[in-house]
Amino acid sequence: MTELAADRIPVAVSLRVLKLTRAPYYRWLKQQITDTDLAAAYRANALVDAHRDDPEFGYRFLAAEAATAGQVMCERTAWRICSDNAWWSAFGKKRGKNGKRPGLPVHDDLVQREFTAERPNQLWLTDITEHATAEGKLYLCAIKDACSGRIVGYSIDERMQSRLAVRALQNAVARRGDVTGCIVHSDRGSQFRSRRFVHALNHHGLVGSMGRVGAAGDNAAMESFFALLQKNVLNRGRWATRQQLRITIVTWIEATYHRRRRQARLGRLTPLEYETIINTAATPAA
Repeated sequence: MTELAADRIPVAVSLRVLKLTRAPYYRWLKQQITDTDLAAAYRANALVDAHRDDPEFGYRFLAAEAATAGQVMCERTAWRICSDNAWWSAFGKKRGKNGKRPGLPVHDDLVQREFTAERPNQLWLTDITEHATAEGKLYLCAIKDACSGRIVGYSIDERMQSRLAVRALQNAVARRGDVTGCIVHSDRGSQFRSRRFVHALNHHGLVGSMGRVGAAGDNAAMESFFALLQKNVLNRGRWATRQQLRITIVTWIEATYHRRRRQARLGRLTPLEYETIINTAATPAA
């Protein structure tokens, strides 16, 4: 329209030929990006940020995450935006012969199945487990010190999001103090590949490490703790509420596993007793 006007063709003539009215055209000319378009762009940004953090989420969960970021929308709107941009859940579309496409590692495997450490805060292992209750699933992300076997940090929630892993990491750092240089080894779960978790690692001076896809042995020491938890807690009854199971898990970790369960590899000591001896021996040397 502007080019035609430059050629001395009246705007009124061009509008009449194109069967357009004057008022909408001048409104558009004054504000080419409408408030509706701008709101849609903000919503799309919130959805794609949530999708990058948790690729396993469907559009309903992404809409809830966008709402926490200040972009409230109905689920149908979230579905339309996600569908238009092909932001599919990792579980929603088949990829490859087995229906899954493993995520790319964001860290090298620095452990190589050597789950030992000479001192605390040298190597941490982490993973996520789940268990059902009458109210729905409950997820636990735990971080284990490879030296003493102590669970230095954990987080429990009803949703398996990246912040579940981030809270466990922050809990461990708050409990242990200066942990700069400590290796944090995990599998390739999306929670551990998320930008939030990687940022938390870098912020605290921690070093990330990841095992291979489909290789349970690459994090066997953490899997053994979860197997112990499964046998001693999770499989011993039915759980009516998430809160009931949450309290039971915390009680078992803090009262039983840390203070009463002796481990052969620690010389028949508990994790707390073993750390006390190591810290006492290291004090004169410091």
